[in-house]
Amino acid sequence: MRTISSCTLLVVGFLLTGCSSTEWVHPNKPSSEFTTDYNKCGMDVSRDPKLQQGSQLLVINATERCIQKEGWRLIEK
Repeated sequence: MRTISSCTLLVVGFLLTGCSSTEWVHPNKPSSEFTTDYNKCGMDVSRDPKLQQGSQLLVINATERCIQKEGWRLIEK
């Protein structure tokens, strides 16, 4: 029974997350610069030989870590 409760909680969490909208914000840059920074991070990540044969999820995670290092934060609206 405990497993069912954990699974139910997990599903409800995903559903609630899917209902909220988010956006990337930077304390010192306008939102119009996000695409430039994101593309730069994407290019940097694509040069990493460890990620060239990896899954797309690993590439997305590495790109998001890079964009966070640039000062961007993902917030809920």
